[in-house]
This record gives sequence, structure tokens and C-alpha cells, in this order.
Amino acid sequence: QVKLVESGGGLVQTGGSLRLSCDFVGSAVTIGDIGWYRQAPAKPRDAVAQITSGGETIYADSVKGRFTISRDKAENTMYLQMNSLKSDDTAVYFCYHRWGEYTFWGQGTQVTVSA
Repeated sequence: QVKLVESGGGLVQTGGSLRLSCDFVGSAVTIGDIGWYRQAPAKPRDAVAQITSGGETIYADSVKGRFTISRDKAENTMYLQMNSLKSDDTAVYFCYHRWGEYTFWGQGTQVTVSA
């Protein structure tokens, strides 16, 4: 079973950038969808970006043009490049791998955008 490990979160000022990484540990991820969700305090977990099994990238409207999702198959890693960050982007970011009825989650990494 693959384990997902996020890194790269932190504190950044409005307008700044961060790059999140999600390492797939223990097994190569070659099938299924992968992507990122985020959860702000007292709010539900929302989809941010996804790479489908067919290679299509899908973004939430709130991050289009600012965030870029990518993967390095050789390194078995997924990235989320976040630019022009806003205070509304403050949340815990979770990466996931979805295959059929199964969804595997990372532990989350905190992103805080200060004014």
C-alpha cells in the first residue's frame, strides 16, 4: 500500500509562492487519479487540483491561473506550485491517490498566507 507524504507548507506573505510536494512512498503510482484537497478551519475539505488517470489536469475555479499541479513519475512525486497566494488560500493541504473505490490520503501540510 502506498503512503503519501506531503511537504513544503509554511508561512508566506500575500502574493508570495510556495511549492508543495507529495511523495508516494512504498509503491509507484501508475493508475488512478491523484491530486490535492485543502481544508480551512471550520470548513469542509475542498478539491484544489487533480491529475486524472488519463493525464488531464483539473483545477478549482478559485485557483485557476495561480496554481499548477504536476508530477514526476520517475521520482514518484506530485507537486502543487502555488503563486499569487491570498489569505483565502490558508488551509491544511492534503494530497490523495484515488483508485476505484479506494482513496489514500497524506497527513496534510499547513499553508498560512499572511497579509
